[in-house]
Amino acid sequence: MSYIQGKYKKSIFEGNNGYLVGLFRVRESSEDIYEIVNNRTVTFTGSFPSLNTDDTYILYGEYIYHEKFGYQFKVDTYERVEPKGEDAIIEFLTSDFVKGCGEKRAKQIVNVLGEDAIKLIKEDINNLYKCDIPPATAKKIYDSITNYYDLDETIIYLTGLGFSVKEINKIIAMYGKNAKKAVELNLYSFVDFVDFDKLDSIYFKMFEDSSDMRIKACIIETMKRLTFETGDTYSSKEEIYEALIKLFDVNIYDTFDDYMSILEEEGDIIHKDNRYYLIDLYEDEMYIARELKIINSRDIPPVADFPITINDIQKEYGIKYDDEQINAIKSALENPVTLITGGPGTGKTTIINGILNTYKETYQLSVQKMRDKVILLAPTGRASKRMSEATLYPASTIHRFLKYSMDTKEFQINEHNKVYPDLVIVDEVSMIDTNLFASLLKGIDSHVRLILVGDEFQLPSVSPGNILKDLIESDYFNYINLTTIYRQSDNSFIPILASEIKKQDIESDISLKKDDYNFLPCTKLEIRDMIKEIVSRSVKKGLSEKEIQILAPMYKGENGIDNLNIILQKIFNPEKSSKKEVTIGSVVFRENDKVLNLVNNVENNIFNGDIGYIKKIDVKSKEDFMVIDFYGNRVSFKREDISSIRHAYAMTIHKSQGSEFDHVIMPLTMEYIRMLYNKLIYTGVSRAKKSLVLVGDPRAFMMAVNNNNSLTRKTTLKEDLDNVYNDTSKFKIE
Repeated sequence: MSYIQGKYKKSIFEGNNGYLVGLFRVRESSEDIYEIVNNRTVTFTGSFPSLNTDDTYILYGEYIYHEKFGYQFKVDTYERVEPKGEDAIIEFLTSDFVKGCGEKRAKQIVNVLGEDAIKLIKEDINNLYKCDIPPATAKKIYDSITNYYDLDETIIYLTGLGFSVKEINKIIAMYGKNAKKAVELNLYSFVDFVDFDKLDSIYFKMFEDSSDMRIKACIIETMKRLTFETGDTYSSKEEIYEALIKLFDVNIYDTFDDYMSILEEEGDIIHKDNRYYLIDLYEDEMYIARELKIINSRDIPPVADFPITINDIQKEYGIKYDDEQINAIKSALENPVTLITGGPGTGKTTIINGILNTYKETYQLSVQKMRDKVILLAPTGRASKRMSEATLYPASTIHRFLKYSMDTKEFQINEHNKVYPDLVIVDEVSMIDTNLFASLLKGIDSHVRLILVGDEFQLPSVSPGNILKDLIESDYFNYINLTTIYRQSDNSFIPILASEIKKQDIESDISLKKDDYNFLPCTKLEIRDMIKEIVSRSVKKGLSEKEIQILAPMYKGENGIDNLNIILQKIFNPEKSSKKEVTIGSVVFRENDKVLNLVNNVENNIFNGDIGYIKKIDVKSKEDFMVIDFYGNRVSFKREDISSIRHAYAMTIHKSQGSEFDHVIMPLTMEYIRMLYNKLIYTGVSRAKKSLVLVGDPRAFMMAVNNNNSLTRKTTLKEDLDNVYNDTSKFKIE
């Protein structure tokens, strides 16, 4: 293996996982490349947790020719070189790395210990005492030097195991020079910021056989994956063991019960009968039940002069409420907890506005007082934006309201730091999982009117839980089910179709074109061309990608989202010399592209499911590699962050939840068979506001309508509510 020795000058490019392209001044090298590189500045590439311009390094690797970038030294590994020569040692001892040592003291050390000073100090602190240095100062110097070199060795060790720069920095920030020991003793404790499969592969670089540490970690990870795959809040022992073998090849039949008991003793899991819970999910369900009982125990006085107030509101806003709507508004304000559900076109937004206006008038509140006392929330950025536009009051995502910290992975608004609103209205509750709902209840005081709005027939949350359904079925809370469909016109068909899908009873002729609906039958081979034709004609009529949304169940396959996005990008945002673009993997991102954000980033006020537009691409910039506009909020992305972005001309029906689109196109084919079920097709149809076009196989549509076999989630929230409501000795509120 070749080597070069010298000093790092500067970086040219920094990418994912610490990958670096930089310049290196070569002072010495191996014989095979001596004539080529010595006393020259060369380009080098490799992964480096840390380099600084003060130190001398040896880089090991090979000198290669890159067709595009020319000659480069490709680094496999590297090491820092101890200073040599009296001047170099004095320079090091007086650097910022060493505490308690000025130039005079550094010369004193070199005079006594010579050119082996660094080595002798590392070996024994007593060597410093020979230099007539006070013990306290000697300890500072000794600790600085040993920490400096220990850290270097730790970084090289962790890099060799496969940790990225970002991961190494976090581990060292947590454990310092003890990082190596921490990794060896409890490798899987880093699962909060290192992917479990990566940790598991690192484990087998360190050890040959599965230890107790690995087996326990694999059981916990298995339980996590089961809950996220199924949406269940608990699993049976048999389910866990079967998945454990399948996922991690851990066959511990004789000792499995022992490991489960140990995990329970250590506080990681809990079990009742044959229900095994991760401790957080168990405690979250229990907390929700107890807190809702407390909130719901409050006495709420009747709304004073309600008939007069509601009449005044109808006159002021030019609205005519029917009896169902009037009763819903009154009931919601006279109960501490209210559930409001209904499909598309049933007037949920109208009811929310009615509640807000009645509350404002009843208590004679100014707009500012309303903003102080009333909180409007939704699980996604798009849903909160839509809520704000519909009510003309500020609305927020739950994560932002609770001040989620990316660093700590915790909410800063919590049971120890509550807020005290009078009224909280939460929309799209079907999307809220157990942990998020528990976190919300922890963050708000129990003296509150809580109104939860949603559509129980939509897809449940991505993460574990079935909050809205469980609360409705518990029958402990004021429940308003809106059933009347308020049509936009006599030929408005979307709400009717959604209702018929929900009932699994398609009475209408789906082949007949309506004002807002059309079904275009075709084979699966014709779907992409059909969508291309519809979109092209729509663009010629003046519609843009902001108004048109293609929804499909799956990413992969001939008619999957990935393929559809390639076609749609060419129509909506074709290649142009004035638009910069970059290829990440096999995907081309172009300025003006419509994209979807896949992760919550509270600091930048963007959330999973938010749609944005690429405004700038600068491949030379580290911080502003890509700038994306989300609803007027411009966010800069580094290159390594682009993995959280994908095209959004077509998106999954799951990701569309909480949103409405003017015009929806939905392909249907038997190749989606695994995803053809009632709630999915209902959710997709109910996203359309002005028009819906179904494209494909009518048989696939009917199969989805009649398939009500989406898995029933296993949760115990309803059971927990029964328990707390039957325990009359607790849960009193003053």
